[in-house]
Amino acid sequence: MSEARIAVFGAGYAGLVTGACFAELGHTVAVRDIVPAKISVLNAGDMPIFEPGLEELIERNRERLRFTLDAAEALEGAQFVFICVDTPPTYAGDADLSRVWTVIEELPATSDRMILVMKSTVPVGTGETVRANLDARGMDATGYVSNPEFLAEGTAVRDFLEPDRIVVGAFDESDAEAVEQLHAGVDAPIVRTDVASAEMVKLASNAFLGTRISFINEIANVCELVGADVNDVARGMGLDSRIGTRYLKPGIGFGGSCFPKDISFLKLLAGNSGYHFQLLNSVIEVNELQKRRVIGKLQKHLGSLRGSCIALLGLAFKAHTDDLREAPSIVLASRLLAEGADVRAWDPVADASQVLKGVSVVSSIDEAVAGADAAVIVTEWDELRMLASPETLAAMRRPLIIDGRNLLDPDEVRAAGFAYEGIGRPTSPLDMLPETPERDLPATARDE
Repeated sequence: MSEARIAVFGAGYAGLVTGACFAELGHTVAVRDIVPAKISVLNAGDMPIFEPGLEELIERNRERLRFTLDAAEALEGAQFVFICVDTPPTYAGDADLSRVWTVIEELPATSDRMILVMKSTVPVGTGETVRANLDARGMDATGYVSNPEFLAEGTAVRDFLEPDRIVVGAFDESDAEAVEQLHAGVDAPIVRTDVASAEMVKLASNAFLGTRISFINEIANVCELVGADVNDVARGMGLDSRIGTRYLKPGIGFGGSCFPKDISFLKLLAGNSGYHFQLLNSVIEVNELQKRRVIGKLQKHLGSLRGSCIALLGLAFKAHTDDLREAPSIVLASRLLAEGADVRAWDPVADASQVLKGVSVVSSIDEAVAGADAAVIVTEWDELRMLASPETLAAMRRPLIIDGRNLLDPDEVRAAGFAYEGIGRPTSPLDMLPETPERDLPATARDE
């Protein structure tokens, strides 16, 4: 397709990546958001979020990108309108579509052909409802396409430009063809479906990935009891071509803005349709319990956590993003505070000062571990690969590392003088802290 004019509503992770990548493909893009600070930052050449490669992409395509608070300005001359706003869960677990409907209500009634493209994750059936709304307003010239995003934070730019597939669900074949042509230059299979199927693809994909994570975490928990190593088990499983290696990495549970929400959406959708999706209930339960197993590992070594100092290392829900939505660190911090522990937290990019109340957020790993009774690896940041150093050993009050991401080599950590607990890895009585764990500390650590 020749150059198109695109309006993107929402300047979050999905919206900014979508807008910047379409500009990279040669289209003219206006990104609209309702948060003045976010638009101001973007117009000043800075970034409101952390996403590798995105800042460079935006800077390279400045001539084809605009950022605005004005809906009318964004919509002027637009042939395509992409909805990339949040659809957070309600208290009932359903999707809050208020931001989606705000965008739809702002669309002008025009006789010129315009295609509304839904990127936001919405319940199955939303497209039918939107189509009925547009028709009731006499907006027959406005098409509707479901084009769900599959952008993983930390690799979102690559995921857009080098995707596994592009899903396009439409009521009208010509609209589907137009959206497909927008992606000219992206080498990926195109999956053409009806709108409801496209909506279901997104929910089903994330629910399946969440299921894989909960499954390998259950295997990890059994491995701990029988003396097997889940890393070896996962590798042996993953080499089976029917299974594959991705999303078989054990840890302390999944988080972020997609998996928990989308699994909840699908579970509720099934229930409202008269089907009890029992498997998803288990996936959710396992994920919640997995986060809390870290507390049990700490108590195994420290006994009561009251008065202890615990360092949480990594706060974002995964590495290479600053996103704290549904992050395991939030659950862990709350649980530790409830147990009476003092909690210090560090992350290289995530700002948790307004999220983790009662937690001391520090700017370096050294600050976090000074005088700590345990260090818990929550996020797999590369900076933590050298945690088991002589400096860390000297700084901590008790040499205990809980590796919630299996980031470190257990033998190397133990050889360095630390007690070590991973996820799904064998332990022995030799891993326990000594009966009298108090140790001489540097003056700076003693004074805390």
